[in-house]
Amino acid sequence: MTIATTEATALAFRAASDSKRPDFRFLDPPMADSLPPFAADADPAWIASHPRVQRVPSRDLTLFIQRHFLSAEECAGLVERIDAHRRPSTIADANGDGYFRTGETCDLDASDPFVAGIDAKLAAFVGIDPAHGEPIQGQRYALGQEFKAHTDYFEPGGIDFERFCAVSGNRTWTLMVYLNEPAAGGATRFVKIGKTVQPETGKLLAWNNRLGPGACNPASIHHGMKVRGGVKHVITKWYRERPWA
Repeated sequence: MTIATTEATALAFRAASDSKRPDFRFLDPPMADSLPPFAADADPAWIASHPRVQRVPSRDLTLFIQRHFLSAEECAGLVERIDAHRRPSTIADANGDGYFRTGETCDLDASDPFVAGIDAKLAAFVGIDPAHGEPIQGQRYALGQEFKAHTDYFEPGGIDFERFCAVSGNRTWTLMVYLNEPAAGGATRFVKIGKTVQPETGKLLAWNNRLGPGACNPASIHHGMKVRGGVKHVITKWYRERPWA
């Protein structure tokens, strides 16, 4: 998908906002030929049916990988936006560890036609109603920076659970895309299942943060490992149990 096509997709996405169903006529085939019935949750069988998608063998975690999900041109456009608006990353509960998450973050502008087009492409991949999605977040990790082993869901009963989950519920699925390849390091390590994924420009990871409705999956714990050469950029898209407000 080119930048021009991505922006056209975004315009159609916004034109259908009243029904909460984007118009994906501008998506490239084969995705445009087999759009999902959008729902509040993803169907792993639907995701597995996409061409070139790999399901990681694991009984403990539902995890998919697709290389070249975004083009180099799309990735470069996202990197440019992240670098222009980045700020120090934060975390809801770092347990007093000031070095738990040391990268930088950017909340990408959902009104930007280019960003909205990427959002539409992610929704088409996972099959979740776009209304359940948080805004896309960009992250930048420089030399020596990392995000230590963590889960993306909010721990029920935790100090920030009600603050972050009272309206939209907990996080369900995570979609993450590498936007470039650092010179060294920067892999994502899924600690409990012993799977390490190396950064590649445009590679997408998608995983379910739950064991079932309302049941968080501790096997989704993952570590954004230290960058040991160069810089790493990624985007992350989280979906919620209920529409995002």
